[in-house]
Amino acid sequence: MTTTTTTTEADRALKAAHRATWALGDYPSVAIDLIAELGPVLVATAGVRAGETVLDVAAGAGNVAVPAALTGARVTASDLTPELFVAGRAFADRHGATVEFEEGDAEDLPYADGSFDRVLSCVGVMFAPHHRRAADELVRVCRPGGTVGVLNWAVDGFVGEMFRAMKPYVPAPPPGVQPAALWGDVEYVRSLLGDRVTDVGVTRASVLIDRFATPQAWLDHWKTVYGPTVAAYRGIADDPDRVAALDRALLAVAGRFDRGTGSTVLEWEYVVVTACVRE
Repeated sequence: MTTTTTTTEADRALKAAHRATWALGDYPSVAIDLIAELGPVLVATAGVRAGETVLDVAAGAGNVAVPAALTGARVTASDLTPELFVAGRAFADRHGATVEFEEGDAEDLPYADGSFDRVLSCVGVMFAPHHRRAADELVRVCRPGGTVGVLNWAVDGFVGEMFRAMKPYVPAPPPGVQPAALWGDVEYVRSLLGDRVTDVGVTRASVLIDRFATPQAWLDHWKTVYGPTVAAYRGIADDPDRVAALDRALLAVAGRFDRGTGSTVLEWEYVVVTACVRE
């Protein structure tokens, strides 16, 4: 099922913009500290075992790759933004994990068909601009009988609502670019994988973010660490009214999802989908 991707100048510019966005702020602090539990959840749900070959797609700083490696698997972490690998290698070293970090585009992975036993992505591949291409690549590089597993933010959960709140304040995407939040819809993911997979499993759960005293404290932090939010605010920095409006919109989302009584506890729902590639 080898695929050929034709890269245009527009596509190269789009990927360069994506790479720059995720290099902003401090995404490793989000992946490794704030949502650290998600990597082990995906590794366990996908059934990673010692001796297997695992590819972590759109791996960021390796919050799936490192726990996968700690099972004894042989792990490659691939990401479009290699600036994140400095933190990823340090993260792996702290845990005594061996991970190969390699630059790669989720829509055009530099691996042969059927190269890996498990192909995983944790809130990563969902941000690739062309969903069909990315899904095709996940399946292509997984061996027949192997497992594809993705953990995505729920379409109607906190992060999905956050991106909807940001939408009026960022430039419209180029034609053909699809919203990341769609990956949080199980039926949509099923449609992307299609009849190339079987034994589809679905798990829904939430990660609780409880380290911020107030929604404002969360927003102040988020505006400095999360690349897409950093980029959104940079784009409207010369318009104080729009900055204030975006502040209000994001605080409203945080308020709706705050489950705390004395301090802020934000519930961020996610969906895990695993599937076996047909033999």
